[in-house]
Parts: sequence; structure tokens; C-alpha cells
Amino acid sequence: MALTYPEHEIVFHPQCYLSAGHFAGTDAERAAAFLEFANDPVIDAIWFARGGYGSNRILDAVMPHLGDAARRKTYMGFSDMGFLLGALYARGIGHPVHASMASSIGKNDAGVDTGWALGWLIDRDRRGLDPALADGRPAAAFNLAILTALIGSKYLPDLTDHVLMIEEVDEPLYRIDRMLFNMAHAEQLKGIAGIRLGAVTAIAENDPPFGETVDEMILRWCKEMGVPYLGRCAIGHVSTNHVVPFGVA
Repeated sequence: MALTYPEHEIVFHPQCYLSAGHFAGTDAERAAAFLEFANDPVIDAIWFARGGYGSNRILDAVMPHLGDAARRKTYMGFSDMGFLLGALYARGIGHPVHASMASSIGKNDAGVDTGWALGWLIDRDRRGLDPALADGRPAAAFNLAILTALIGSKYLPDLTDHVLMIEEVDEPLYRIDRMLFNMAHAEQLKGIAGIRLGAVTAIAENDPPFGETVDEMILRWCKEMGVPYLGRCAIGHVSTNHVVPFGVA
């Protein structure tokens, strides 16, 4: 960061170092930290440090209190942070982006993905965008488990005419099939332009074998949903997690 973007600074909120059971601080502490940075006019963007498990628990506490400064920011993360990205997009607050989080370095990412993320945050560098965005249509990207948890809630954005990109990790095929059923029959998703499938990784073992691949599943559920399957996209818990801004890039 210091070598590539010396005129910029990444500031870590002290909340990042807290611990409360499974979480980096209590719900109240995490909500307060988010609101502090989101409403600070000096801060240009919020890059979420981790996957965000528990971000759904603070939505009611933070969404009504986001001010003018919060509406101008870019918010970047993925996985469980999809709860917050989706809620922000549903209310037209800021510029939500599905992309690698700060802690991805050294895990799935040797630095390329986070370079793409920083490039978009700072310069709107398009080289890290998912190649599928070249068609110019609005898009949104979610972890499948988070998407299905949002369905039926007030926090799922209107995705009419959007290409919906999904990815998943650490689930057995029978659960993926169950979640795809939920997606395919969600009334809130009527009117989407199509589905793209990202990486589905670390698939938990099915005993007995499920008997169908993820690619076969997505084709079957898209047909039942009545929307086109548009092929693959390069997102997920992998080393090629491309940048997907919500809406039109």
C-alpha cells in the first residue's frame, strides 16, 4: 500500500482487535464502529477486514443512522458482508462492491485480489473487474447462503434487470441444491436478467454421493426459475475473486 499508493492511508478501527465470543466485539461495539467510520466525512471508503459473520445482527442498529457522508462512500467486502452490502444497495446508500477483503492476503490471495480491490477503491481501476461485466448490464454478487438468508427480508435489494452472480464455500451439495431452490422460487427475485455462477469451493462430502454436479444443478434451477444461465464468473473464496460493483460498473 505504501509503495503503490503512498498518498493514501488505511486506518484500522480499534474494534477490529476486539473479541466477544465468535465476534470482533459485541453487536453494539461493532455497530458503533461502523457508524463512526461510515459517517466520518474524512474517510473515503470502508474496506471490511473480515468476512463479516454477524453483520446481519447490526443492520437494524445502523441503517437508520447513516448520514450524508455515508451516502458518498464505497463499501467493499464479500461473503457474510453481503448482508450489509445488500442493505446499503437496497437503500441507495453509497457504492457497495463485492471484492476481496483486507484479511484475504495470505489466505486465498497472494496479493493480486487485494490489489484489484485497492485499485478499484482508489482509482476506479477497471482491470480487476469481473470479465463478465463487459456486457454493461447492472450486476450484484452474493454468497449463496447470504442471498437466501436475505430473501424475504426488507434488506434484499430490488435486482430487477440485474445479472445475479453467486458463489459458495464449505457446503455439501444437498445444501447447495436446497439454497438454489430458495433462490429459484423467490418472488423478490422475479425480473432478474440472468444468473452467473462463481466458484463453489471446499464442498463438504456427501454420503451417499449426491449424483449431480453444481453445474448440472444451476442449469436445472435456472430453467425452473425461468431465467437464462449466463455461464461462469470469477468470484468466490478463491485466488481470482474479481471486483463486482453493485449496479453498473
